[in-house]
This record gives sequence, structure tokens and C-alpha cells, in this order.
Amino acid sequence: MTAARLVNLAPTKKVDKTPYEIWHGSKPNLSYLRVWGCDAYFTNDSDDKLDPRGEKVVFVGYYNKSGYYFYHPDANLVSIKRKGRFLEEDLLNRGTGNNIMDLEEIRETQTTAEEVGASDQQEVVADESDINTSVRRSSRSRKEPNRYLWHLEVSKVLLVAESNDEPTSYKSAISDPESEKWLKAMNAEMQFMRDNQVWDLIELPPGSRAIGSKWIFKRKTDMHGNIQTYKARLVAKGFTQTQGIDYNETFSPVAMIKSIRILLAIAAYHDYEIWQMDVKTGFLNGHLSEDVYMVQPDGFVDPKYPSRVCKLNKSIYGLKHASRSWNLHFDQKNKEFGFVKNEDEPCVYRKASGNTISFLILYVDDILIIGNNIPVLDKVKQWLGSCFAMKDLGKASYILGIKIYRDRSKRLLGLSQGTYIDKVMAHFHMENSKKGGVPMTKGTVLNKSQSPSTDIETKRMEVIPYASAIGSIMYAMLCTRPDVSYALSMTSHFQQSPGIAHWTVVKSILKYLRRTKDMFLIFGGVEEELTVRCYIDAVFHNIREIVERGDIMISKADTDQNLADPFTKPMTQDNHDLHRDAIGLRFASDMF
Repeated sequence: MTAARLVNLAPTKKVDKTPYEIWHGSKPNLSYLRVWGCDAYFTNDSDDKLDPRGEKVVFVGYYNKSGYYFYHPDANLVSIKRKGRFLEEDLLNRGTGNNIMDLEEIRETQTTAEEVGASDQQEVVADESDINTSVRRSSRSRKEPNRYLWHLEVSKVLLVAESNDEPTSYKSAISDPESEKWLKAMNAEMQFMRDNQVWDLIELPPGSRAIGSKWIFKRKTDMHGNIQTYKARLVAKGFTQTQGIDYNETFSPVAMIKSIRILLAIAAYHDYEIWQMDVKTGFLNGHLSEDVYMVQPDGFVDPKYPSRVCKLNKSIYGLKHASRSWNLHFDQKNKEFGFVKNEDEPCVYRKASGNTISFLILYVDDILIIGNNIPVLDKVKQWLGSCFAMKDLGKASYILGIKIYRDRSKRLLGLSQGTYIDKVMAHFHMENSKKGGVPMTKGTVLNKSQSPSTDIETKRMEVIPYASAIGSIMYAMLCTRPDVSYALSMTSHFQQSPGIAHWTVVKSILKYLRRTKDMFLIFGGVEEELTVRCYIDAVFHNIREIVERGDIMISKADTDQNLADPFTKPMTQDNHDLHRDAIGLRFASDMF
């Protein structure tokens, strides 16, 4: 790959352009090229403060369009990093490298990396996390050791990441095959900045400093994964801010997923309207009380005043307190319209008058509007539109990666994350895996003794994206898939030092989710009563006072009918499916 990359960047005798320039229509960026085989240092992340912060490695190649492969001689592994300190002159001064290593064949199987965004101007971006892929010795007479994990299921021991084909900087955007679309998106973002007077260009005051800025690019998709829009977002490098100087408090709430589910269940039962709106560049609506200066964005430096900086009048994405500024401003406007904030859920608002009721839910810059009176809801939308730049998305159908499906004739509402689960499967290269029966097989025992106990076992587990898989499953569990909560809870205990037995259960959860990805979490029904039911394993005297007050009523439930069982123990296939149906998880064909 390295040789092919260099050939494509080099001119030929027959034409006066490089292959890259002919294909892409622009000259290639050569600033990231390094001397192959040179030693390098990069920052070694560690939880132990006494561990060395730098690690000496060998540069052996380029990762896609953004990043480098580094070889670790001691561990016999290859990792991907976005930047490093390259000792090119040392190699050139030696005349020949001391790195006489057998690196003829580096396995470039399903190795990907989590996209973390763009770096500074001269940095090439890839994943910051330690992502390792094993190296096989080239001699055919040698046997691959167990640390490569080739004896495990194919595509299960791998390095995981999302698609890395979105631009990571302004330069990469304008040289991208879809540069026109990215440039259009950047112009739209800058026009919005001007319309909202987000900053003033001034000379940087003495004693002050300006924080950096960067472009973030994203292809936004619909519930089916189809590209809807190309989005360019200008963000500030808020990590360089200093508390007490250019920001103070940063806390900002968001609506809890369970609060959204509760209100959707109420809406399904009462057949309320459920509408959705999106705030365009919501953070720009927040006002700043501190003086914050930012360098002019790449590609849009004012030619008349190139040395000036942007004095921010409003909050901008990336600032440490941007979310808080936006939330406070939104809260103020909502109260002016007569909404009352929920005491226990600060991002849920209610407005009631007689038989008319309206709810408003805010999740960062996504808004759900729920109510029983269409003219009143129209007035809510008009009010929001007069306060902020809004996008009316009509009836809610897809929010936060969750598909909303309704059958209003039966007063049923279903929530599904099929598209999200598909992305997770692709993310972990398990889209073609076997389909699992249950999240965790009955009789499975997990404990600390199954954690790695030798250096070989530890190295074996370092290439497994255990924590990333746990996090991906957890979002599905919190939103629509409570049926995997027990298995997830058990496997989450071993994130610090997972073993093969723990990873096997995590794969079982993923396989199960793949088989049941099209299931919906169902709410409502004309025959259902809107009540709160709780199934627990509890000693009566712990809740005696609550029962005597009449706050709750209790009744005994047989073991086979206790819906709390899937949350406390692994079950057989039949019992698990029975309880899963009882808690409201069903296929669409069974309900709609």
C-alpha cells in the first residue's frame, strides 16, 4: 500500500500530472509523507501516572488517507496513530536503518479505527486510541503464535471503527471528490455566522490569546442510512480555554431517554400529536458573558484583515460552555411563552390550559413537541421559529437514531433501532455473523478468574475492542432493548481486564441483537390501561411504609410471570422469548 500510494503521488514521463491529480482534479498534499523505516515517538496513553509517556516505534506505512502505521518491536504489534515525532534525520544520517526487521507481510485485514475528528493543520488524522493489528513473520516455515488470535472466529478479533471517508480538515475537504458539496456546506455555515453576527473582527488585545478553530464534516443520513445532507460545522478548539478566564460553569442538562419514552407512551395512549423540530446551529443562540477570541477559520480568512481575530459575541460549537449558554437561552424563551420546566427533568417542559396540554422535550438541539391541540402546537412552532432558526421535520419518525412508528387506529407506538444495530454490526465487522439465540446462555458464569493472567493473554486481549462494544450495546439497551440489560451488566464488570470468556458473551449479545434488530419496543393499545407496573424481587418490610401510605399496591407474581427475571438472571430460549414479549418487545408484523 505504501509503494502504491507513493507511485500515485509521483509524476510520470508521459504526462505532466501525477495520477492523483488526474483522478482527483487537484494537486496532492505531500506534507504528511515521512521516510519509511525511520524511528518515531508517540504519546503512550496510560492510567498509571508512573508509566513512560513516550514510546519508541518504527514507521512502516500509511493508514488510509489519514494516519500512520507504527511497529512496536517489543510487542510485535502494529498500531495506528494520527501523529508522532519522526526521527527521519537520524535514519538518513545513518545511511541505512538499524531496523532490520522481518516486515515483509503486514496483515491488513479488517483493521479500522474510531474516527476522532481533525487535528491541527500539519497533522494527519486517524484514531488516537491504541488500535493494534498483528504482524506475521514472512518465513513460511514459522507457525503463527496464539497471540494473533487466528484460532478464534474470523472477523471477531478485530479493530473497529466507523467509516473514515469524511474529510478531516479544510484542505482535505477541498481536495475531496465531493469538494463542491463540502464547499457549499461551509459557505452555508459561514453565511449563518454572518447573519447571526456571531463575531466581530478585531485586533487581538494585548495580554489576550485566541483559541483555534477547525472544520468538522459529516454526511447526515436518514433512518434507512441514505445520505440526506452534507454538513460542515465550524467549531472552536475549546480544549485550550482556561477556566476563570474565558469560561466558568459548563454543566448543561439533556433529556433522559427514559423521559422521552415515558412521554411517547403517554402520547400513544391518549393519541396525542408528536412533532419534531431541529434547531439550526443551536449553540450559536447562546450569549457569552466572557471575552473569547478565536482565530479566523481556515479557507475564510478576511484578505483585508488577515491578522485580526474573531471576538465571539455568541457561543459557538466547541466552546466548553457553549451547551450551557444555549440551554439557558432556550430555557428563558420557553418560560416567556408560558412553559413550565419539570423539576426532576430540566429538559422537559409542560404547558396546560383547561383540557389543552403541550409537552416540549429538548435533547441538545433536537426538539419533540407533544400535545392534544393542533392549533396550540402550531403556535408553539411559530414561537420557536420566531426565537431561533428552526427546521420543521413534521411528524416525528426518527430521532437520536431511534425509528418511531405509529398505528393510531390501534393507539400503538413502536420504537426500533434496526438501522443503529446494522451500523454496530458493520462497525464490529459482524454483519455476516451467526444469529444468536439469547444474549447470555443459561448457566454461564463470569468472574475475575477468567481475566488474563499472563502477558500472552494480556496481549491477546489488547486487540479486542471490548469497551467499545459494551458502549455500543449500552446505547441500544438504554433506548429500546432492555432485554439485553442483564448480559450487558455482567460483561460491563470486566472492562478493566476482560478475558476471552467475557468477550464471548459480548459477541453473543451482538449476535442476538443482529437476529432481533427489527423488533420494536411497543407502547399503548386501546385495551391497555395507562398504569405504572413494577416487577421486583424485594423483601416486603423494605417497602412497608410506602404500601401503608397507599402510594403503591403489591401483588405476588409467579416466577414464570415475573417480568423482572430477564434483568436478574440468564434464561432459556423459551422463557427469555416469553418474557421479552411480555415487556413489549415484538416484531412489527406481530403488532402493526
